[in-house]
Amino acid sequence: MSTPQSSRPRGGEKAVHDADFDVSDWSKDIDPPVEPLTREEAQALIARHPSMSVWQVLAAQTLFGVLVALLWGGLSRDVSAFWSSLYATAVVVVPGLLMARGVFGRNARRGVGRLLVWEVLKLGLICALLAMAPQVVQPLNWVALLVTLVLVLKVVGVVLLVGQRRCEKS
Repeated sequence: MSTPQSSRPRGGEKAVHDADFDVSDWSKDIDPPVEPLTREEAQALIARHPSMSVWQVLAAQTLFGVLVALLWGGLSRDVSAFWSSLYATAVVVVPGLLMARGVFGRNARRGVGRLLVWEVLKLGLICALLAMAPQVVQPLNWVALLVTLVLVLKVVGVVLLVGQRRCEKS
C-alpha cells in the first residue's frame, strides 16, 4: 500500500502555503440546485431568444456573395471579376450546403464523429474547388475570388451578431 507523499519541501523546493485555499472545503463551489422550467417558462425563453437556422445563414451568405459579385462586375466592368467572385461564393456555399444537409438533414445521425467527418469533407471540397478555379473560370481574377471568398466567409459572424443584437432589443 502506498502512502501519501509528505507535503514538506524536499531539497531546494519551497513550501507552498495558501491560507485562502482549503482542499477539504469543496462545498463553497457548489452551485444552487437547478429548477426545471415549466412549459410556459420554456416557451417564453425560446420566444425571447429565437435560434437561427443554418439554412438562414447559408441564404445570407449566398445573397451577400451574389451582391459582392454584382459589385465586382459593375464597378470593375470586368466580366472575369464577376465570374471569379460568383465562383468564390459557390466555393463557400456549396460545401456548406452539403455539410448542413449531412449534419441536419432528415436522415442525419447526430454525433461529434459525424460532424468531424462532414467538416473534413467540406474542407476537402473547398480545396478541390479552389484548385479547379483556373480551369473553371477563364480568365480567373484571383483578387476578386479571394476577396469575395473572405467576405462571404465573414458573413457568418455578421449574421450572428445582428441576430444577437435583435434578440437583446426584444
